[in-house]
Amino acid sequence: MTSEKGNKLARVIPEAALGDKLDPEPRLDEISQSRIGEQLRAMYDDLMQQPIPDKFAELLSKLDQGARSSEEEKS
Repeated sequence: MTSEKGNKLARVIPEAALGDKLDPEPRLDEISQSRIGEQLRAMYDDLMQQPIPDKFAELLSKLDQGARSSEEEKS
């Protein structure tokens, strides 16, 4: 089923068939951009709902403390 979804997303057109229609700056149409955005949001939504691992929380806390002390040294 995954390959079917991928096939719907990527429609490959040979360059020779396009002729002079190629744009020097390739762009995605709005429908493709929207579809990619929806899929990225769906993929990362689960990730964003997970709690931050304790090790990362500790590292963030240390970084925050280091930033505070460097600001105090500047004052």
